[in-house]
Amino acid sequence: MRVALQIENVVIQAGACTLTLIPALGGKLSSLRIGSRELLQTPLNPYAPRTHTMAFSEGDASGWDECLPSVAECVVQAQAGPAFIPDHGDLWRIPWEVVSSSSDSATLRAACFSLPLELTRTAILRETTTGWRLSLLYTIANLGPEPIPWAWTAHPLFATDPGDRILLPASVTELRVEGSGANRLGISGSAIPWPVVTLADGSPDDLSVAKSAATGQGDKLFTGKIENAADGWCVLERPIAGMRLTVRFDPAATPYLGLWLCYGGWPGGEGKKQVCVAPEPATAPVDSLAIPGPWARTLAPDATFSWPMELEIDRIELHNEANHP
Repeated sequence: MRVALQIENVVIQAGACTLTLIPALGGKLSSLRIGSRELLQTPLNPYAPRTHTMAFSEGDASGWDECLPSVAECVVQAQAGPAFIPDHGDLWRIPWEVVSSSSDSATLRAACFSLPLELTRTAILRETTTGWRLSLLYTIANLGPEPIPWAWTAHPLFATDPGDRILLPASVTELRVEGSGANRLGISGSAIPWPVVTLADGSPDDLSVAKSAATGQGDKLFTGKIENAADGWCVLERPIAGMRLTVRFDPAATPYLGLWLCYGGWPGGEGKKQVCVAPEPATAPVDSLAIPGPWARTLAPDATFSWPMELEIDRIELHNEANHP
């Protein structure tokens, strides 16, 4: 039985755009609305307390969380011994401290429990000539006495309608499969072309086009390392909603982009399913911190590392043709 949870929201606003954060629930960006239109995946389950070991699917699996120090559950070796990192990391499970807040900005902070890492995130919401901009600044700090491994991935789950389009830079012509329901795109580690892939039965699938929940698809993909600063973006065109969402990131700091494309394919079993697209800037092209590679990072004692991310929300004409930045 789920326990009722009393929560207090932090709300920031710019014109018709309203962002709601829930410090008690992992600092979650729980709602991003333009007027009455919700842009984020709504909760699959009621908000409830989390444990240090529960699966992400046992929670509300909605909104926008931060995955640190790993997305996948894993065990990593630190100098102090093995550290168990739970599913989707530590931070979505624990309360965050509200460092400061105003009508259009909020700074929240939380410390991991699996490794001595602290994340501070500042969110600033502004109107622009064509819509709104949500600017995010992250800083990670090592609170321990020894070097600590870490990986971060943003986890914004954007609601979609069938026919919405995902646009990537022209330099991205291939993606790596991290996971695909029933291995429809291949096993983990497979390389596939972007945007059109040929399935095992010989039929084509245009991955850049959002599908309906009836397809039951769920795929996690990664780009390779993005080298060009101008290619640090991903667009979700939503013609029916009259919106273009552009996620921007700095490839010098977060050089990979994950794509979670879910159209009724997750979670398994009975109950509500996600219907969303998640463009996920990341420090690594894999979900598990335990997988070694040239992307591996450690943070020295008392050291910090900062990086930016932005979400641009632009109004577009209904059924307007997609134009990348």
